[in-house]
Amino acid sequence: MSEAIRVDDMRPETAGSSPAVALEDVVKRFGDVVAVDGVSLDVGPGEFFSLLGPSGSGKTTCLRMIAGFEQPTSGRILLGGRDVSDLPPFEREVNTVFQDYALFPHMTVAQNVGYGLMVRKTPKDERERRVADALEMVRLEQMGSRKPGQLSGGQRQRVALARSLVLRPKVLLLDEPLGALDLKLRQAMQIELKDIQQEVSLTFIYVTHDQEEALTMSDRLAVFNQGKIEQVGSPAEVYERPATAFVAGFIGVSNVLDGEVAERITGSSHAFTIRPEKVEIVAQEADVAESHCTSTGSVREVVYLGAITRYVVDLDGGGELVVMQQNLETSSMEALQVRGKAVRLRWDRRNNRPVDATGGGEGSEMDPEEGVE
Repeated sequence: MSEAIRVDDMRPETAGSSPAVALEDVVKRFGDVVAVDGVSLDVGPGEFFSLLGPSGSGKTTCLRMIAGFEQPTSGRILLGGRDVSDLPPFEREVNTVFQDYALFPHMTVAQNVGYGLMVRKTPKDERERRVADALEMVRLEQMGSRKPGQLSGGQRQRVALARSLVLRPKVLLLDEPLGALDLKLRQAMQIELKDIQQEVSLTFIYVTHDQEEALTMSDRLAVFNQGKIEQVGSPAEVYERPATAFVAGFIGVSNVLDGEVAERITGSSHAFTIRPEKVEIVAQEADVAESHCTSTGSVREVVYLGAITRYVVDLDGGGELVVMQQNLETSSMEALQVRGKAVRLRWDRRNNRPVDATGGGEGSEMDPEEGVE
């Protein structure tokens, strides 16, 4: 930034130690349908927080209630400790960035960004300064005179972001804003969006169904399923220590072994999950330490993916394990030749994570910090 004060100008004041956003036992019904079922959640000031889940899980409805576009059937929504449950959107210090950008095609980029300030009757000199600062923030300072139709998809997304930032909200809500972009641009924008969020120290609440997107950008995330939150934690916590079978299966790829298979492998009937990259295919005569779990089976399926190969192994006695191995020295032909062969699998038992095999939003009754022995 050319002047440090410009970054500070974009930062809202934090409300002491109060969460930036808090949901307290929020329920939302649409007729007989319960879209959000008793959700409680705290989002800290300056946090990049993602609401992650499949379509219909309640994440977007939660975002719309925070924005004021929907009213909760019961429960409370607080912004900076203030109950805003019954306030309309224009009385809340939040702004929303949507997937479709909603830019005015007949206006220039600068006019689009400054539109909200014009509606608020902000003096022209201050409006121009704040628009320039916002465009610099999103690295579009040379684009102010262009029309949206002259910009790429990623540039239009940044204009929509600048239009929200220029109003200095305390919380920015983002509803799947990268969904319309192609894969490479979406991945680039993930990093850029996180950089901007850290630069302005603004609270971002980000809705997505894309697990990689949530893991890449979030400080913390909440995993939604059927209107409830299954787990809240950092990306590493949620990935490495999933609390339920649903979380284990939704965040990346995971093996969930039910009680019968688990007992055969570990001697305990507690269901557990093990990530595919934690499992090795080893020689039948390979040593197995006391700290290892082991099983035998035959390779049913091989999928060569360039950097890695995915193997599906039918376990002797029932069940299956998916194994991911890096192709450090393995060619596609060598990987495919393993199909149908008997193999031995080995993994560190400390990577076994106990789960509630039924899922359903209740979490695990066991401590997910401890591996299944």
